[in-house]
Amino acid sequence: MEEIISADKILQNDILRVLPGETIPVDGVIIHGETSIDQSIMTGESLPVDKGIGEDVFCGTINRFGSIDMRATKVGGDSSLQKLIRMVQDAENKQAPMQRIADKCASWLVPVAMMAAIITGFATQDIVRAVTVLVVFCPCALVLATPTAIMAAIGQATKHGVIIKSGEALEKMGKVNTLAFDKTGTLTYGKLEVSDIISFDKSIIESELLTLTASAEARSEHPLGKAIVAYAKEKGMALKESDSFQMQSGKGICAEVSGRKLYLGNEKYILQSGITIPQNVNNELEKLRIQGKASIIVADNNSCFGILALSDVLRPEAGEMVSKLSDMNTDTVLLTGDNQKTAAYFAAQAGITKVKADLLPEEKVRSISEIQEQGNKVCMIGDGVNDAPALKIANVGVAMGNMGSDIAVEAADIALMSDDISKIPYLKRLSNATVATIKLSITLSMCINFIAVTCSVLGILNPTTGALVHNAGSCFVVLIAALLYDRKFD
Repeated sequence: MEEIISADKILQNDILRVLPGETIPVDGVIIHGETSIDQSIMTGESLPVDKGIGEDVFCGTINRFGSIDMRATKVGGDSSLQKLIRMVQDAENKQAPMQRIADKCASWLVPVAMMAAIITGFATQDIVRAVTVLVVFCPCALVLATPTAIMAAIGQATKHGVIIKSGEALEKMGKVNTLAFDKTGTLTYGKLEVSDIISFDKSIIESELLTLTASAEARSEHPLGKAIVAYAKEKGMALKESDSFQMQSGKGICAEVSGRKLYLGNEKYILQSGITIPQNVNNELEKLRIQGKASIIVADNNSCFGILALSDVLRPEAGEMVSKLSDMNTDTVLLTGDNQKTAAYFAAQAGITKVKADLLPEEKVRSISEIQEQGNKVCMIGDGVNDAPALKIANVGVAMGNMGSDIAVEAADIALMSDDISKIPYLKRLSNATVATIKLSITLSMCINFIAVTCSVLGILNPTTGALVHNAGSCFVVLIAALLYDRKFD
């Protein structure tokens, strides 16, 4: 008997049927069927993972292809997704509060002002001088230094599509010396596209190979097949009718196109179909594997005559962004759930030399903590649910506001509304300039106060002229902060 129930009523060891396109409601193990699972929510992997009997599936991941029966192993609060959400909360509790620059000065300035006024009064026996010291020592300029600079910087950032949630985040960003990037959806677009079309038959040009492959895959429900068909249609290819379509889950398909029987799939499927894979094809497959690409071999009854490779696409601005960060003496590191080969390939393309791959969400958190323990200030940039704990534990979290998940955006301190990672160097320069402006304003206000107090003690200033000097200091601080609003940081 089959019954539809809500996810919160699922009990451990219940047998569940998950249809194509549905979200897997709890952690479990497949007991019947084969499928392809989009695990990006948990691991950030850009390629779907083929799963069969006996393999684990996770709560929140998406069943992209076949119907499966699974046995629930972890339900409710024990599921991997709920653990991920708890990790975000734990990370938030572990974050140390930042004492802002102005707070450090203001904590001792007022007592010093009172003592200076009292000492002046007793030493000079002149109450006017004592009052003047209090007037000029009032920390208005000091208190205005931080909020005015931050307001101007936040306004500047908003004009450039960068939403900064707090002044504290802006101050922290100015002290960051290491930026950690997620790969899928951050350095890359997070969607599969045909990257290579390789023909081993001189009589078949690339466009014809694409047309044959897309025509054969037209009835496929597999994510790789759908990506090939979408790419061919985008290129304006006219697909041909296919007959005798057959599919083996997780292996490949067989179809007849224009009277030619085609076999498309992985090496295991091609060999099982009785077709030999020559050495030159194997060499090309190995090159594509090193680049972290998914390959589909195209063959007929006689031979393998082509390969189509699919890959995530690196954002074109990634390399220049990393180069600019390097010029600012800021280290970069790639933290990803993808396999080592894929991670190394994309890191090399972007110019990132430090790579940590095959990371689960808790391992990303651990990696950031290790970097922080070395005395570094870390900014994490990500987009997925799996990045949320890392975004929260980092000194500053930056989320891709357009493509990013709601949980990631909520966990982050800053959001890039246009998903333009070329804004990262701009954000770093803006933050550096903001911190420098705050320090300059505080230094200026302290110098004005020191000179004004000295003049007050000597009787050069009276309460009226002291008030003018005091207000002039406040005006200077506001004007300096206002210069941030229209300054060019590109």
